[in-house]
Amino acid sequence: MTESFNDVRNMQSLYSAMVGWRRYLHRHPELSYEEKQTSLYIAEQLRAMGCEPVVGVGGHGLTVLIQGEKPGPVVALRADIDALPIQDQKQVDYISTVPGVMHACGHDAHTATLLGIAKYYMDHRSALAGARKLIFQPAEESTPGGALPMIREGVLENVDAIYGVHLWTPLPVGMVASKSGAFMAAPDEFYIDITGRGGHGGLPHETIDAIIIGSALVSALQTIISRNVNPLEPAVISVGSFQAGSTTNVIAETAHLRGTVRTFNPDTRKLIRQRMEEMIQQTCSMYGGKGVLDYREGYPTVVNDADEIARFFKVGGKLLPQEQVQQSGLIMAGEDFSYYLQQRRGCFMFVGAGNPEKGARYPHHHPLFDIDENAMLISANLLIGMAEDFASSQI
Repeated sequence: MTESFNDVRNMQSLYSAMVGWRRYLHRHPELSYEEKQTSLYIAEQLRAMGCEPVVGVGGHGLTVLIQGEKPGPVVALRADIDALPIQDQKQVDYISTVPGVMHACGHDAHTATLLGIAKYYMDHRSALAGARKLIFQPAEESTPGGALPMIREGVLENVDAIYGVHLWTPLPVGMVASKSGAFMAAPDEFYIDITGRGGHGGLPHETIDAIIIGSALVSALQTIISRNVNPLEPAVISVGSFQAGSTTNVIAETAHLRGTVRTFNPDTRKLIRQRMEEMIQQTCSMYGGKGVLDYREGYPTVVNDADEIARFFKVGGKLLPQEQVQQSGLIMAGEDFSYYLQQRRGCFMFVGAGNPEKGARYPHHHPLFDIDENAMLISANLLIGMAEDFASSQI
């Protein structure tokens, strides 16, 4: 595609449309597995461009294949479409209209970006070599996620390469980053149910205090990271919820802990799970209680193809000043884009979306989360640039 690097900057003409799509989606968020209206809206916009979307793929997912007029490979680009169970607290005219639900991770902007890319490709089909498959994926925020159902329904058939982007507020707008190999963590969940013996708060000797057991476990679990895991292997255990008891003068009979484990190495993942099982059993037994672990493995580690990361630095360096194209560190967040990369060559990339002057200074999954919408232009340019550079290398 001879116009891939210069003419791609014509995305600027689609910026206002992308902002409009993004703000509509921000006002009307839907949770994972509930994205029915979101999917209908995306399909409506695609049909208005002349596309023929395939709907109901892997749930509320949809795809569109844009066929060029020249021979070439099929390159897939993916965006996620779901929101989070968080109350939007921003003071903006596009605040979520759905109580307790908001786009607090940028998926609305990912979707709007991919819609802009669809319009760009529809306007340039005469120069397009091969085909571009655009994947609008549901349920990225909740395991088992939306990627696997779409893959099972054939979303990667005939696809030669796949690319994805996450807008990232920890990076300032104008920066992009990624890395070869392991990039984003495998995010597992755990649920621990502790049973003791309840009783009167003034007669503790007649009870087995579930809160005491749970407190000991919270501290003990951290020693798995500090004393069992190789210190050169990144890993995290975080207890995010501790629920027990209901009043002042009753010793709790049960306690419930919930949390997450983040790893990059499968052997480390296995070790942590094994040590958690041993530690829960032994700690509970030591205090006279019982404990049950429900450990749920999440997405695999996102592993980027080395050749595709070399392409990222090449393409990024043509779109932006070289110092704005960075080597990323490991990211402890998880992403089910990992499933696509297990099947096809490709890579996942971060595009900076932070800008305190525009209120984009809060972390992802925060009630005040927002982005600098200019990041959508950079994201679109990067994704198109990656797709066209790959296509030109195959012709």
